[in-house]
Amino acid sequence: MTSAETRSLTSLVNSVDTLEGAGFRVRRPFPTTRLDHLGPFLLLDEMGPSDNGPGEAKGAPDHPHRGFETVTYMIEGEIEHKDSVGNKGLIRPGDVQWMTAGAGIVHSEMPSSKILAEGGRIHGFQLWVNLPASAKMRRPRYQDLTFDDFPVVDLDSGRAVVISGSAFGAAGPADTHIPITYVHLSLQAGGATSFPLERTVVAFMYAFRGRGTVGVPEVPIAAGDAAIFDLGSGAVTVRAGEPGLDLMIGTGPVLDDPVVRYGPFVMNTRAEIAQAIHDFQSGQMGSIEPERL
Repeated sequence: MTSAETRSLTSLVNSVDTLEGAGFRVRRPFPTTRLDHLGPFLLLDEMGPSDNGPGEAKGAPDHPHRGFETVTYMIEGEIEHKDSVGNKGLIRPGDVQWMTAGAGIVHSEMPSSKILAEGGRIHGFQLWVNLPASAKMRRPRYQDLTFDDFPVVDLDSGRAVVISGSAFGAAGPADTHIPITYVHLSLQAGGATSFPLERTVVAFMYAFRGRGTVGVPEVPIAAGDAAIFDLGSGAVTVRAGEPGLDLMIGTGPVLDDPVVRYGPFVMNTRAEIAQAIHDFQSGQMGSIEPERL
C-alpha cells in the first residue's frame, strides 16, 4: 500500500484523567479542551482499569439522558444496570449494552453485587453516540449483546471484535441509527494491519494497552492516546510495538446538526436543553423504583 492510499493523521489527542459518577476514575480523550467531539462521537471514557477491595468499587447512580446513545463495553468486571422503564441486567466481560436514550430515560450503572461483596477489577468503556435531530425524541431502546453475539476475526497478528458496522470481512450485530463502526482491535508485538476507511467518515483510534504506531508516516501511539482522522480517503495502517497494542476504533459520518449539550443532555438548541431539564425535574423521564425486600 502506498502513502497515496492511506489516510493522514489529523491529530493525536492525549486523554485526561477525571472522576465520573460516584467517584470512579476514567481516562477521557474527548470531550476535552483539545477536542469537543468528533462527528457523531460525543464522549469516550475508559473506565479503569481499577482493582477494588470489597465495598470499594464505585459506579454511576441514578442519572438521566436525552438525545443520544450510550455504548457500554466491558473488558473486565461486571456492571449492573437499572432504568426508569423497568429494565435491569448484568453487563459481563465481553458484553455490550447499546442504549438509545432518545426522548429520555433515567438509569444507573453500578458495580455488580459480586464485585461489591468480593472486590475485583473493573475495566471497560463508555462511548456516547449522537442522534440526528429526527431521532432525538425516539422511544428509548436497549440492545443487550453478549460476547457470543460478536464476530471475532482472527488476524495474522491478532484479532478483532466487531461490535457494529463492517470490518475485516465481518459485520457487527448492533443495530445503529446512523452507520457506526465500532471495533476492538488487538495486535501482538510486531504485528501490523490495515483498517480501510470510507471517504465520508471520520475516525478515532484509542489505544488502551501497549504501544505502537498509526498512519503513514508512522506516528507513535501509546495507552491513553487517541489518533484522530478527519474526512478523506484511504486506509490507516496500525503497527504494534512491545508488548502489543489494543485499540478501540470508531468510525462514523459527520452530522450537520448543531450540538448543544448540558451534562447528560445533548440536543440541537438551548430551548431543547431547557425542556430536557424541565422534563427531568418534573419527573417526566421517570425514576428507578427501589428494590423490594
